[in-house]
Amino acid sequence: MSFHQGITAKPRPRITPDHQPLWDGFKQHKMMLPFCEDCGKPHLPPGPVCPHCFSDRLDWREVSGRGVVTTWVVVHKAWFPAFAEDIPYNVVQVELEEGPRITASLVGAGDQKLDVGQKVVAVFEPVDEDLTLLRFKPA
Repeated sequence: MSFHQGITAKPRPRITPDHQPLWDGFKQHKMMLPFCEDCGKPHLPPGPVCPHCFSDRLDWREVSGRGVVTTWVVVHKAWFPAFAEDIPYNVVQVELEEGPRITASLVGAGDQKLDVGQKVVAVFEPVDEDLTLLRFKPA
């Protein structure tokens, strides 16, 4: 008898950064994130099982997108030529009130100094009819 005989393989959910509920939420100006149905923690980083308790059960929930800046950097045109009209721009990591840390660009800050601990809120920028991107702005 082989090791794998008698083990029923369960289908694994496909959880990736481009998973459809995430992108559908962006189009509706909502932040949808996967949470583990067993331990309740965010189901990130993306993968087939919860990184905390290894469950494969998840629930997509809407979260406010509010949080605080944990790190930031100014990104220059040479790094991301596709965003040339926006360069240089600020990239921030935000620790969400209701979830994990998320990385996105910061808009609407003007000349104000960026600070770790600064409160921000998610905004959603339509790029075309099929794509809306996450950004943050000062709260």
